[in-house]
Amino acid sequence: MELIFDSQYFAPIIFYKISYNFSNIVFEQYETYQKMSFRNRCQIAGGQGVVDLSIPLVGGRSQKGFIRDVRIAADRSWQIRHWRTIVSCYSRSPWFDYYRDGLELLYQKPADFLLDWNLQCLEWSLGVLGMRPAIRRTEEYKAGYPAGEAADWRGRLMPRDREKWGVAAGSATGSDANRGAAAGATGAVETGMSEWPATPRYRQVFEERIGFIPHLSILDLLFCEGKAAIRYIRSSDGARPSGAAAQVFSD
Repeated sequence: MELIFDSQYFAPIIFYKISYNFSNIVFEQYETYQKMSFRNRCQIAGGQGVVDLSIPLVGGRSQKGFIRDVRIAADRSWQIRHWRTIVSCYSRSPWFDYYRDGLELLYQKPADFLLDWNLQCLEWSLGVLGMRPAIRRTEEYKAGYPAGEAADWRGRLMPRDREKWGVAAGSATGSDANRGAAAGATGAVETGMSEWPATPRYRQVFEERIGFIPHLSILDLLFCEGKAAIRYIRSSDGARPSGAAAQVFSD
């Protein structure tokens, strides 16, 4: 069975947990652009809380065409700004230097189309995680997919709904009311909170100052846990911080 998803800019960790058990991922390229989504936004942790990294688009947020045709603004200064912000937020993390060179090269590449950029970010992150699903783009738009043919997660991971992801997964508190609220918020058909993976818990750079922030970009998990990140991706529950992270953050 295939996983159908919308393309996202260094997607939240939960995307990787959802996709871990799929060997084929299909990205929707014939949807219309949705503003206030992760399609051009990445969320990381800074000293004051969540930091949004937003990619400027030609024509702003008022996009009328398909997502595959959405162009990134020609001024490449956004890549410089995003990279500097990443360095500022994660230079103290235990695994930043390990990933730094490869990620910096990615941010130095010209990017014309948003979908192409998002897939480049995905390929880089999957590569360092050791995940190797087959990836392709949709050939046409379908409003829905028959049960058993594909798992349709388009439009279900939105920034406004972060607090709902994985809430009460597999527990008695996952009431029908909670399920209905989650489905209504995303506009998607919710088939059970057991679909939502448990939120991984790991040590974050600014956790002692601002507390733990769940559901951040995969970059946060990689910089904090490095090679152990895949353990959090495939685990069905939380996991202890790796020895490297525990030692660095305790210094």
